[in-house]
Parts: sequence; structure tokens; C-alpha cells
Amino acid sequence: MAAAATGPVPFKDADDDGTLAAAEARSPLPKEEFGDLVAALPRKEQYLDGRLYEGFWLPEHYAPGIIAFRRRFTPRADDVVLASYPKCGTTWLKALAFAAMTRAAYPADEHPLLRLNPHDVIPFVEDVFTDGHEAKLDMLPSPRLINTHTPYQLLPESVVAGDGGGGCKVVYICRDPKDMVVSLYHFMRRLQPDLSLAGVVESVADGTVPFGPMYEDLLRDGAAGEHVRAMARFMGRPFSAAEEAAGAVASVVELCSFERMKALEVNRRGTAGSYKSMPRDAFFRKGVAGDWANHMSPETAARLDGIFREKFRGTGLTIVP
Repeated sequence: MAAAATGPVPFKDADDDGTLAAAEARSPLPKEEFGDLVAALPRKEQYLDGRLYEGFWLPEHYAPGIIAFRRRFTPRADDVVLASYPKCGTTWLKALAFAAMTRAAYPADEHPLLRLNPHDVIPFVEDVFTDGHEAKLDMLPSPRLINTHTPYQLLPESVVAGDGGGGCKVVYICRDPKDMVVSLYHFMRRLQPDLSLAGVVESVADGTVPFGPMYEDLLRDGAAGEHVRAMARFMGRPFSAAEEAAGAVASVVELCSFERMKALEVNRRGTAGSYKSMPRDAFFRKGVAGDWANHMSPETAARLDGIFREKFRGTGLTIVP
């Protein structure tokens, strides 16, 4: 298969010129470099054991990698960082962003998203740094698409302020927190079948839960195309008039539709992620908004709404009605 001459390219397909293994061997793994620092942090045992780092409960396994990312990552001016909280539409955002930026690079029947899970296409920087694959990230041609769950306040200063040749673009996605809670509950139950919804709700309420366009806006009829246009323009790859006339926007939306991605064999078999590998089908549960109403009492929903109204007070953002 012919790869795109420039980026973005699938992380899993990135060519190794023979120097990658040597480069990775020279660098200590974050768990070795920052292990003592992490071990001294406050710890909480729950469905993902956490360490309290600068006000945030980071999943213990990823804490060294996040610290390494914060200290060592050097952004490029044309990088695009896809930022999200877990279970807020990350998989769909990855697919849409990659498909929009590579729409002219591959024949329709040879697109990487037909053979690779979106998480194999765009890497989580938490995985990249935790597993010591920084050299592979550096090998990727520009522009690079990368993804993170790291809170904004913990992002490298070079990303936030544009220092050191940065100034990269950040695309953020969020959703109704109640739907996030339900989605996180179902996701984590694949690892811990005895996990209760009440336990997840309490972790959100007390702030110990592990680590836009709104997801609902993307689900609204016809809205996905509007957001794909806006995102492509923001990422520096706007659709031309000829592409619009040829239906390129609709093609991207169709390629990344929840139903199509869920039906692909690559997304129904195997696992994704280097830590506690998750079945790939766990990333494609329902793809709907409002499923929280099937799981929560009105009292629990009202409690969560109140928490998030208070947290977002004064920001100018409205996450819940």
C-alpha cells in the first residue's frame, strides 16, 4: 500500500530506518527515571489506582509517562493535538481528524481506517511516553496528529504557550458528563466486572476520577459535516470547492460513522492499549447521547449536574443545562 508522502501517517505504520531501537535503548523508561517521584505521591486505590500530581489524580501506570511528556515533549508548529477526557468521543474524533487530513492521500478502498483501529492510527502520548517510544513519535512526518487525556494544566508549557517552536493546534472534545460517567462505567467493567455505577459516580463527585464540539452536536443530523469542515479548516487542510462538489465531506463522515467503524473486523477483534489491553469492541458501545437516563436515577443526575455547574462557574462554558 502506498503511504502518504507527508503526514499525518498512521503511528503503527511509521517506518523504522533501523535507528529506532537504538534510540529507544539509550533513553531510560519514565518509570525508571521518575519512579521515585511517583512513589512519593499520595495514592488512592480504586478501579484505576491513582497518584495525586499537582492537583490531579493520574492513573498510576501512566503517571511517569505523563511527567516525561510534560518535561520532554517538543511540539512542532503544525502538530495537531486532539485533547479529550476518557469516554468523551475520543475514538470518533481520532477517526474524523485523520480521515479529514488524509482524504487525498489514499484510495477510498485502501484507507488505513479500514484496516487499523483509530487508536493504532493516532497514538495516545500517555502510551508513547510510558512505553518509551518517544523516538518513534519524533520519526513521524509533519504534520503529526497526536492524542492526550492529560489535563490542560499539566500539558507541556511548550504546547500551551507555544515556546520552543510550538504553537501547535489543539482540538478539544467534550460531552454531557452524565453520559461520560455511564460510558466510563461500562468501559471499566470490561476490566472489573464487579464495578458499580455508584462507585464511578462517587469518584466523580469527590474528584478522584482518573483524569469542544460537543459530542451531542456531532450526533445531530447533518452536524458532523459542519464540524468536519470547521476542523479541517482549523487543522490547515480546508476542503476545496471541488472537493465539496464531489462530496468529500460526506465521504469522510461515512468512513468514520459509528455504525461502519463498529462493523469493521479490525474493531471487533483483538485488543488496544499497552496497559491492561482493552478489547477493541469496548471502544464502540452505543455512540449515542442521553444514555445516562437508562442508568441513573433523577436524583443522581441532578447531583452530577450540580457538581459540574459549580465546577464550570465563571468559565463561560455551559456543559450541562
